[in-house]
Amino acid sequence: MALDLVQSLVINTVLCGTLSGLAYRRDVLTWDGTLAAFAVGMVIGVLGDVTWLFLLLFFLLSSFLATRYRFALKEAMGVQEGERGERRAANVLANGVAPMAVAVLSSLGLPWFPKEASGIVFLSALAVAGADTLASEIGILSRRVYMITTFEHVSPGTDGGISPLGQLCALGASLYTAVVGWFALFGLASAYGLALTMPARASFISIPILIGFVGCQVDSVIGATLERRKLVSKKTNNLISTSLGAALAYALLVAWGGLTL
Repeated sequence: MALDLVQSLVINTVLCGTLSGLAYRRDVLTWDGTLAAFAVGMVIGVLGDVTWLFLLLFFLLSSFLATRYRFALKEAMGVQEGERGERRAANVLANGVAPMAVAVLSSLGLPWFPKEASGIVFLSALAVAGADTLASEIGILSRRVYMITTFEHVSPGTDGGISPLGQLCALGASLYTAVVGWFALFGLASAYGLALTMPARASFISIPILIGFVGCQVDSVIGATLERRKLVSKKTNNLISTSLGAALAYALLVAWGGLTL
C-alpha cells in the first residue's frame, strides 16, 4: 500500500537529512549543495516515491565514485570537479530539476501521466545524468578524444569531445541505472507493498537504457555547439539534456502503449 502523507514526510525527512548530512561530512557536497540535495530529495521522495529517493542516492554515490576515480591525475590535467570532487548546488539542481518535475507531474493524478508509468520517465532523466557524468569523469582520462560534430582529434576536457572509453561508460551507466531502477521501482516496491511506479514488464527498461545513452550524445552536441560559443553553461547543458531525455522517454512510453498498463 502507498504511504500516507505523514508517513512519507517523516520517512523522507529522516532519509534526506541523514544522507545529505553524510554527503556533506564526506565532502561529496558543499554546504549549499547539501541544502539543494535535501530539497531535491524531499520533492522527489514525497511527490514521487520513496523508492525514487533510493535511486537518487545511487546516482549520487556512483557519480561521486566516478568523480574521485584517479582524481590526482584529473587535478594534474586541470579538469577536476571542485577542489575534492565535491558538488555544489548548481550541479545538484542542473541534474535534479527534470527528475523533480517528473515527481510533481506524477503527484497530480493526470490521466495522461499516470503514477504507474511515471517511474520510466524519472529513471530516464536519471540515466541521462548518470551517463553524462560517467562519460565525462572516466572518458576524460582517455587520450583518444574526438569532437562529436566533426570527429577531429581534440584535447581531453574539450566541450563536445567524446572518446570510445567515454561512450562505453555512457552505455554502461545507462544500463546499470535502468536495471537497478527496475529492481527498485518494481521489485522492491512489490516486495514491501509500496505503490508501483513502473510497469511490470522488464522490457520497459530498454527506454531508460536508450534515452540515457542518447541523452549523453545530446549533451555532447550542445557542448560542441552552444557551450563552446559560451551561449550556455555546463549546468544549463545538463538541465537541457536531462529535460529532453525525460520528454523523449515520455514520447516513447506513449508510442509503446506504456500509459495503458
